[in-house]
Amino acid sequence: MTKFTAEQAHAYVEIQQLIGDWAFELDHHHGKHIADLITPDCLYVIGGGARKGAEAVTKWYEDRIARLSATAEGLPTQRHAIMNLRVRFRNADEASLTFNIIQFTTRGNPMGTQHSDPRAFGDARIDVRRNAEGHWLIAMFDANSSFRKARG
Repeated sequence: MTKFTAEQAHAYVEIQQLIGDWAFELDHHHGKHIADLITPDCLYVIGGGARKGAEAVTKWYEDRIARLSATAEGLPTQRHAIMNLRVRFRNADEASLTFNIIQFTTRGNPMGTQHSDPRAFGDARIDVRRNAEGHWLIAMFDANSSFRKARG
């Protein structure tokens, strides 16, 4: 059984908030402000490739917004539900996380928001690091879809 010190318990709450802020950013801003949540040297695996650094990650999301905005559907409504968060502290300023993500999206779904089944269920692994100002940021992100709904 995991046992946290008082300092780790406090950090756990801050890290949980970071992950909630990350999901909110993706859901409501499509990653436009992702640089506020990641380290400058972040390694971020998404869209079939690894992006290194906040500029590269931000560009990936900007390109995605432009690509989806140019479609007839436009930007989809999407939601990420996070569950089963586990935190393992490496030291006072670094931790590794695992959790599950359920993603809902209107993308490619002719019913739009009138459906309740998820598009994907995945396993995520994130490393976080506390910066000089004491804020926790994502230093590494990687996820895979354990289950994915077929389109069409």
